[in-house]
Amino acid sequence: MVKIKLARLSDLDRVKEIAEACAEKMIEDNIFQWNEKYPSKEIFREDIKNNDLFVAWINSEIVGCIMLSSYKDDVYKNVKWISEDSNNLYIHRLAVHPSFQKKGIARKMMDYAEAYAKSKNHKSVRLDTFSKNHRNNKFYKLRGYIKLDDVFFPNQSEFPFHCYEKLIN
Repeated sequence: MVKIKLARLSDLDRVKEIAEACAEKMIEDNIFQWNEKYPSKEIFREDIKNNDLFVAWINSEIVGCIMLSSYKDDVYKNVKWISEDSNNLYIHRLAVHPSFQKKGIARKMMDYAEAYAKSKNHKSVRLDTFSKNHRNNKFYKLRGYIKLDDVFFPNQSEFPFHCYEKLIN
């Protein structure tokens, strides 16, 4: 059974291990989305300090993470979102350790994120995913997310990241 809880600083090393394992798996699959620069331990540390990082547990092991924030990064300023910019939830750094992938954990974390958004009266959930990560793009579309504009993260890839939004309330 998957339990999702707010991350603590003591979870930081395990979260970084999961991100590194995911990066290695994606590179093996020719998906150059994450690398040695992103996501960094410092980014995860800030997520935890801001109470924005949540971890998924199975028994006594952290198997995944997801960052939930109402902060809109500058990279999204030119995206034509479906809803107005007011009380939206942004998802970043969703990861499930490769040993636990394809077991519905990402789905449970997204269920949690959407319920969290609803409980906080967010109008929508917004996220981006790498254009070359076809599995992720299909995953979000099947959940009812609408594909919008692209953004670029040159430190990660020359290819675009597709932005998605789903209305919640």
